[in-house]
Amino acid sequence: MKSRKPGTVLCVEGLRVVRGRAVILDGIDWRVERGQHWVILGANGSGKTSLLSALTAYLTPSAGTVELLGAAYGRADWRELRRRVGLVSSSIRQMIGDDATALEIVAGGRDAVLNPTGRVKPAARRAALATLRRVEAAVLADRPWGVLSQGERQRVLIGRALVAAPPLLILDEPCAGLDPVARERFVRFLDRLGRRRGGPALVLVTHHVEEIAPVFTHALLLRAGKAFAAGEKARVLTTARLSETFGASLRLRRDRRDDYTLRLAQE
Repeated sequence: MKSRKPGTVLCVEGLRVVRGRAVILDGIDWRVERGQHWVILGANGSGKTSLLSALTAYLTPSAGTVELLGAAYGRADWRELRRRVGLVSSSIRQMIGDDATALEIVAGGRDAVLNPTGRVKPAARRAALATLRRVEAAVLADRPWGVLSQGERQRVLIGRALVAAPPLLILDEPCAGLDPVARERFVRFLDRLGRRRGGPALVLVTHHVEEIAPVFTHALLLRAGKAFAAGEKARVLTTARLSETFGASLRLRRDRRDDYTLRLAQE
């Protein structure tokens, strides 16, 4: 085991996942330090979902280690470790009842409850309201889930994930289902969120470079279950590397605002 830096939030070493004869993840080494925000890119079947499942203790690795703030899955209470990872994913979104208000949903995040019943306690209410303000969604507090737009729902889910003050926030394809305008607004929101002092390290999982806000500092490229490249965003996100990652001839462009676009080379 390598020595840990004091600022290490997440450390993955030699992570391997095998199911039957299929090797899903093969020797992943990856580290997230405080102050870093990472984007994970990869084609379908590259291992992104399995990596997230391992990071959130929903999948047991065949080999290797996953440590969060120095505590290793398998040697610490996985339920407590899971509370330290905020997760925003479509699977959570689909399990929320239409009548639950934004405040109730965020308050439930303190105890990892999706559809809390009964009156929200004063302390939980205060924490939920403060978190809704933090994610620029205070106006939604009393609105039921069933009437929220997709973009509003994503902000509420981020609030739910942040209310317990996790050191790590994972966003699993948060722009899925958003129209182009809503996506652009959400990307700008993520940029502001990532720049807040004392906030968590962000990990964004996506297929689209257009969803990478300027605040993201590092990138991990997955290809056939392996870490094809990892490091500072400017060094990792290149035309050549992304072409190999997605198995196609691509052209990457980066503008003055640090926004990216990716197209087929012949376009």
